Amino acid sequence: MRVVLQRVRSASVTVQGHQVIRIGRGLLALVGIGRDDKQADVEYVVGKICNLRLFDDDSGSMCHSVVDVDGEIMLVSQFTLYGDCRRGRRPSFDQAASASTALEIYNSLVASLRSEGVKVRTGKFQATMDVELINEGPVTLIIDSNRVL
Repeated sequence: MRVVLQRVRSASVTVQGHQVIRIGRGLLALVGIGRDDKQADVEYVVGKICNLRLFDDDSGSMCHSVVDVDGEIMLVSQFTLYGDCRRGRRPSFDQAASASTALEIYNSLVASLRSEGVKVRTGKFQATMDVELINEGPVTLIIDSNRVL
């Protein structure tokens, strides 16, 4: 599983001209599901999203997690995180999970995050979405449950 995690002041998703979700301070997670991802990948990513210390304390040091600051999380599915651009001009998505498998794992990710007591909002799976955000910092990290980047 691959996640592009961004600390945000706010973020929103619009589908077909209608804003479907909006969060305040928290994390925007663009989530790609790989064809070999399992529940262990979900657990790894949940641990990282909930516990990474990405929010500043009073001295400006990143010492607090999204849980510590009572922040929100917006999850947006993005299979293109598994795009392989090494050959030619058109990315290959062979390593991305099928839509049905990805939806099952994505729903497990949502449920697992919610079970941690985090406020989670989601985009619309397989929809074309307009994602707006105010990246605070900017702070942007990549999490990959299958390898070290």
